Amino acid sequence: MAGHETHYTLPLPEFDKAPKLLIVVAPYYKDIADQLVAGASAEIEKVGGSFEVIEVPGALEVPTAIGQAHRMSNFDGFVALGCVIRGETTHYDTVCNDSSRAITLLGLQGACIGNGILTVENRTQAEVRAEVAGQNKGGGAAAAALHLIALGRRWGSARRSVGFLPEREEFQIAGDTKGPVA
Repeated sequence: MAGHETHYTLPLPEFDKAPKLLIVVAPYYKDIADQLVAGASAEIEKVGGSFEVIEVPGALEVPTAIGQAHRMSNFDGFVALGCVIRGETTHYDTVCNDSSRAITLLGLQGACIGNGILTVENRTQAEVRAEVAGQNKGGGAAAAALHLIALGRRWGSARRSVGFLPEREEFQIAGDTKGPVA
């Protein structure tokens, strides 16, 4: 069982300017979500960071909220939290795969995200992983976001766009018959 193994954990980064994070949590299983948030907030506080917490209806809405905040706010990073417990239908697979995929895509677009959405077979597994005194996956997700923020600050601001942009035609002064500028 993974709970009995020991794993190396990177020391938390240090910051000259305190980071500001948004914790986005799906509190479908409220007691588990509360433990995840407690772990994440404690980790952020260890580095002198600040945070806000928002709740969304479910794990599928977590990446959408992060995407909106990444485009429209001034957060340095994000912590995605929630819990998906396998049920009797394939909905579990959809929620797990799609939320994870969307978070990964946001990260590839430059958002510094720690993914702490638990995907488990049963409630006992969720409780063990969420517990702050246990595996503390909320704290681990916050630490991941903090490490990505530190890397971003180390390398400076974006110097080039990420992804593909449609080609734009820019015209010279009105009446110019030369056509688009290459």
